[in-house]
Amino acid sequence: MTDHDAIPETALHWVESGRPAALATVIETWGSAPRQPGAQLAISAEGDLVGSVSGGCVESAVAAEAFEAMEEGDCRLLEFGVSDDDAFAVGLACGGTIRVLVEPIGIGEGMPLPILRALIEARSERARTVLAIDLETKERRLLALCDDDPLTDAARIAADGDRSGFAEIEGRRWFLSVHNPPLRMAIIGAAHIAQPLSRMAMMTGFDVTVIDPRESFSSQARFPDMALSRDWPDAALTAFAPDPRSAVVCLSHDPKIDDPGLHVALRSQAFYIGALGSTRTSAKRKDRLTDAGFTVGQIARIDAPIGLDIGAKSPAEIAVSIMARIVEALRNPQTRP
Repeated sequence: MTDHDAIPETALHWVESGRPAALATVIETWGSAPRQPGAQLAISAEGDLVGSVSGGCVESAVAAEAFEAMEEGDCRLLEFGVSDDDAFAVGLACGGTIRVLVEPIGIGEGMPLPILRALIEARSERARTVLAIDLETKERRLLALCDDDPLTDAARIAADGDRSGFAEIEGRRWFLSVHNPPLRMAIIGAAHIAQPLSRMAMMTGFDVTVIDPRESFSSQARFPDMALSRDWPDAALTAFAPDPRSAVVCLSHDPKIDDPGLHVALRSQAFYIGALGSTRTSAKRKDRLTDAGFTVGQIARIDAPIGLDIGAKSPAEIAVSIMARIVEALRNPQTRP
């Protein structure tokens, strides 16, 4: 998990260490705002900052408001117009308008510590969770998405779309802050393509695990800073436990390695499953999977030949096509195979 992902955890750690802290959350945007609703910034009373709400344009102003909120125990609703010039200064193409909610933690009307602790516990268990807040009354509800009521239904839709935002429920306007589990990727086969793909995936926000029983391939020298598994793919992927926030990519081009992983992946809830190989190779794979008892519908989940057809040739170009296809499957699920 990256530092950006661990923003609520960092804020709680500060508070439990005796350091007052606040959370700032983007709740609404217009135009080409640099960050989307749900983006967060943690601020300590000593001026430490983790995360961002604007990419650098308004963080100092938000921090100043947070210092006052920590002293007075009130929440602050801020609105900023990020000009094109300011946006360009921090490397952005254009500006926009953002609204930011600042909440002191465990102080006055701010974020109650029990709710923050419960949120962090849910995040640690990879549970899909939505924190709902009525900005008028400051009532907060932590929704586990398993209940059947209008607010939870709206939260479930927000989580499915991975988009924080507002919902009007029975005359009350709630901001729904989505906390989906971190994205993960299992790469089976530490082939040449896996090297640029693993780095691209990490840059895109995925926690990456490279699986290959061949020690000469799955070496730390070839995959620095990557989690490696040299277990056989079916055992390794079973331990990985793909869920709806997971992608599985098979790149060994060897049925002895790819197929055991695919057997586990096709029985999982992974949002993306891809396998390297030509149309002819894919047809042979389909026959093997059919013989193994998999249905036409299950086999159709495999993106093969893998990636978007962009005419890629080199390993890095192929990695680009795979990463683009995975992002498409994540953000535009209607196009999934």
